[in-house]
Amino acid sequence: MALAIFDLDNTLIGGDSDHLWGEFVCERGLVDSEAFAARNDQFYEDYKSGNLDIDAYLRFALAPLRGVDPQVLAAWHRDFMASKIEPIMLPRARQLIASHRERNHHLLVITATNEFITRPIAAALGIDDILACEAQQVNGRYTGEPLGTPSYHEGKVVRLEQWLRERDISLAGAYFYSDSHNDLPLLEQVDKPVAVDPDPTLLARAREAGWPVISLRD
Repeated sequence: MALAIFDLDNTLIGGDSDHLWGEFVCERGLVDSEAFAARNDQFYEDYKSGNLDIDAYLRFALAPLRGVDPQVLAAWHRDFMASKIEPIMLPRARQLIASHRERNHHLLVITATNEFITRPIAAALGIDDILACEAQQVNGRYTGEPLGTPSYHEGKVVRLEQWLRERDISLAGAYFYSDSHNDLPLLEQVDKPVAVDPDPTLLARAREAGWPVISLRD
């Protein structure tokens, strides 16, 4: 069974869920909006330029979750899905996922965004398996600290290799769909890399290597 691996942000959805979560918590007054928004924007620019300090970013992004009752977090996330994520769901992404499912491929999302934000999005897309940045919890509540190896840049390769070993699944014949040059370490590992609405750096590499370049946007 071949793997069909998908990046999430700006690949299967038409925006960045991490950055949008930052906008959401600012709009709802859950943080010091002016200061948080400025740092949120700067971290996003760092990500796009390939200069993101992933540990610093995760601590920043996880801070609003610290100590909050899980039922409150679930309510926040439902509101976030309705207001920020559902409007950027891409019909062509759903069609792509369905085409792999029809071929009995094993579907997996791998994302640098934290699991709290992304697992419900993957579920909404009909994908059960996800590798995302993990967050520490104590007594069922987030501490604001990241946990384990972040699934970012080369960390995606590390996390995927561990996931494959635990399930005795091969990477042979695997697809990986991504928009970002930050995912080049994993794109270079798979047999069937696909650039999806790629940034300029990834587009240049895809053309050089002869990788398919597709769009899931309308």
